[in-house]
Amino acid sequence: MTQGRHADAASSGPPLYERESELAAAARALDDLCADAASSGSLVVYKGEAGLGKTALLGQVEAMAAGRATVWSARGGETVTSVPFNVVRQLLQPALLALTEDEAREYFGDWYDIAGPALGIAEPTGRQADPQGVRDGLVAAVSRLARLHWPLVLLVDDAHWADLETLEWLAAFAERLDDLPVLVVVAQRDPEDARAAACLDAVSDAARPGTTRLRALTPDATAGLTRATLGAHADDPFCREVWAVTGGNPYETVELLAKMQDSGLAPQEESATRLRALNRSARGRGLVDRLEGLGVDATRFAWAAAILGTRIEPGLAALLAGMNPEQAGRCAERLLAARILTDTTYGDVGTLEFVHPLIASAVYDAIPPATRTAMHGQAAWAVTASGHGPAAASRHLLEVHPDDDPELVEQMRAAAREHLAVGAPEAARRCLERALAEPPLPETRPEVLYELGCATLLTSPAKTIRHLTAALDTTPGLTGDLRVDAVCRLSQALVHNDQLEDALRLIDAEAELLEPGPARLRLQAVHFMWEGIHAGEEDSPGRSRNLAALADQLPGRANPERVLLILRAFDAMTRGENAEEVVERCDRALVNGRLAPGLGWTDPEWGFEVLIMLGNAYVFSDRLDRAESLFTEAVRAYETAGWSGGHLALAQAFVGFVHRRRGRLTEAEALLREALRLADRVGTGLPMHWDAACILIDTLLARGKPHEALEVAERYSFGPPYPSTLVLPDAHSVRGRLLLATGEVEAGISELEAAAKASMARGGHNTIMAPWACDLARALALTDPRRAAELAAEARVQAERFGTDTAIGEALRCAAALETGQAQLTLYAKAVTYLEASPCAYEHAQARVDYGIAARSLSELNRGLTLARSCGADGLAARAREFLETGRGLR
Repeated sequence: MTQGRHADAASSGPPLYERESELAAAARALDDLCADAASSGSLVVYKGEAGLGKTALLGQVEAMAAGRATVWSARGGETVTSVPFNVVRQLLQPALLALTEDEAREYFGDWYDIAGPALGIAEPTGRQADPQGVRDGLVAAVSRLARLHWPLVLLVDDAHWADLETLEWLAAFAERLDDLPVLVVVAQRDPEDARAAACLDAVSDAARPGTTRLRALTPDATAGLTRATLGAHADDPFCREVWAVTGGNPYETVELLAKMQDSGLAPQEESATRLRALNRSARGRGLVDRLEGLGVDATRFAWAAAILGTRIEPGLAALLAGMNPEQAGRCAERLLAARILTDTTYGDVGTLEFVHPLIASAVYDAIPPATRTAMHGQAAWAVTASGHGPAAASRHLLEVHPDDDPELVEQMRAAAREHLAVGAPEAARRCLERALAEPPLPETRPEVLYELGCATLLTSPAKTIRHLTAALDTTPGLTGDLRVDAVCRLSQALVHNDQLEDALRLIDAEAELLEPGPARLRLQAVHFMWEGIHAGEEDSPGRSRNLAALADQLPGRANPERVLLILRAFDAMTRGENAEEVVERCDRALVNGRLAPGLGWTDPEWGFEVLIMLGNAYVFSDRLDRAESLFTEAVRAYETAGWSGGHLALAQAFVGFVHRRRGRLTEAEALLREALRLADRVGTGLPMHWDAACILIDTLLARGKPHEALEVAERYSFGPPYPSTLVLPDAHSVRGRLLLATGEVEAGISELEAAAKASMARGGHNTIMAPWACDLARALALTDPRRAAELAAEARVQAERFGTDTAIGEALRCAAALETGQAQLTLYAKAVTYLEASPCAYEHAQARVDYGIAARSLSELNRGLTLARSCGADGLAARAREFLETGRGLR
């Protein structure tokens, strides 16, 4: 069993008064845990102000678990909140250090390379890690360790001072406890930091039987504790004064009673007047005076310990205090005897900790400010000299005053790279902001700003915009490929911050400064990419002509050329140009049927947007096998890289869309709901929500679940105002179809008319990507048959121009719905022929059912019913069944 505190000390200390219910809750949870390895986990949270006994409660829980369960513990620290993954590393490293690398790889599987760097047991892969993916990796890692070490108890003390990365993991882990045999006990004060508070609120929400807020001891409990410590002869006036002096604070009471024992005074009324003076010596200035009374060396050693924070390595503290091991050992003994420090064991490693966080804070605050700053600088040197990397030293360098030190700037930049590699962008941001404050040399400043912008790209587009703009505006500024890369990243941040017009102006201004060549071609490609996803551009036909003039002459030998071919193919697809030519351009952008090096899903130079365009050009051109392969590769690439945030959500959504187009509606719905769940973890109202919600609504309508589709639309505010970027499939068309399906006919027609206007502005449209024409024609069939016929005829023209079996078959099915008699049957028969040849089984099923009903054909209806069932199209299947059951004259 690995322990984080002395179990014997916990069990042999003074008894806990008025904490029976709190301990009983933990005891029940421990009994449930130990009873069955298949039991659900549980979470107990103790909240309270400093000194109310949270640490003592955790000690008692540890004592209860001794001999019954594996216990791992960790403690947050006021001076180490900036160290990412500090507390979760404390919690797990004793167990992890006992594993060989091969064993760790076996236990963690695919999560080893993702979570291992954050835990300090594996080297980073070298690329920027996705924070959400690292968090998921940590959840998976702890989950596997929990099963391996069942029954497992995790104790987290002073969680309000835990680093943010640990708190985000803890909140995510708390959601999984129903599936894990582990007991988590958390002790915390109310945190001051809003993000920490949000994480701990989520932890409290998951707690069973709920969060317990501790109260001060009553006078009776204080008297009981006093007599248990000093003897039954302590009289009532003395006990009442103990309570009055301490306010019933358990920590202060225990410390005061210890001072009474040391003083040799009798616990009688005549000694009560001495209590206030003794109490002052146990905290604040009194504690500091007591520390100074132990001697200069002991004080200096205690200061070094306070600078280092939690789990203090004696050798490192000695180095910082400027002592040899023998001197440091004597100081540590004096501080242990004075109940200022306690020795702890984690695995086979002996470390020191302050007996209570109140003592740690008092000692740290007592260090003169100038001395404290200097000691942090010395600590950074000592940490580095001890073999730790820049990231470990960076928390001390954050406390050093700016002093025009180029070396410190480079140290902080190196630390930021380490933080990014383990999935801690907030820690990287702090380091780079500190580097800016130093300040860096003029020629280095734009590079630091660029790195700062890149560090916040995944978490804060607004901050990225500010930093990259400053990097580009600084003189002397960025040059060459680095400047072009900064412009491209800034444009990406502007687009994701709904500032597409600003992104286009930025790209154009920079391109004008460059001579023809690869850099300029890259900027031109990025320009066309952002224009290509702009839903409201004013001169779409003009842009398409310019893009065609540039791209149609390119052989596709370099990545900028390949990107332009993809953009040309996507543009042609949205405008409904010949599908074979669309596919030919897409194929030309590949290398032996695969993405070119540097154009992969996780490659930073081009981003994922252009590959989403490539996949959807295949989707709407009936090349679903190629689209499925591409989007499945995206999911695999993101999962392997540990990117389980927005990138994975979008990739999952488009895998779901391929299933929707194939007619695998049940599978599509499951994938799309999972995509939205992943997107919800990233934030709210994001562009990825629009695509995933749009596809899910379309899928639910195909399944015959309009009311569920409406619930999704309302939950994700799927309606006006629409985003400035293109939504796939067309948002107006899908919302119009939803409104018609839920009986809002007028509103549905209005939405479809808006879709028509937007599509016509682009100079043509793909009738599958934007299926408004056929839906609008059916909606107007009774009230405006002439307009309906015109729409159906135009849809056929557009579909035949595009040339896919799905587009032509759907246009024919629409035309058939507006006809009667033999003309209708002929059109339905043609629609069935085309759709049977298409890869879209649901549309084929629709055509079969429509044809069977119109022709009163038993065989067609049965084939349509079988197809509908296999697709998961419950509404269509019900329609076919109803006609089979009630229809007369079937042939």
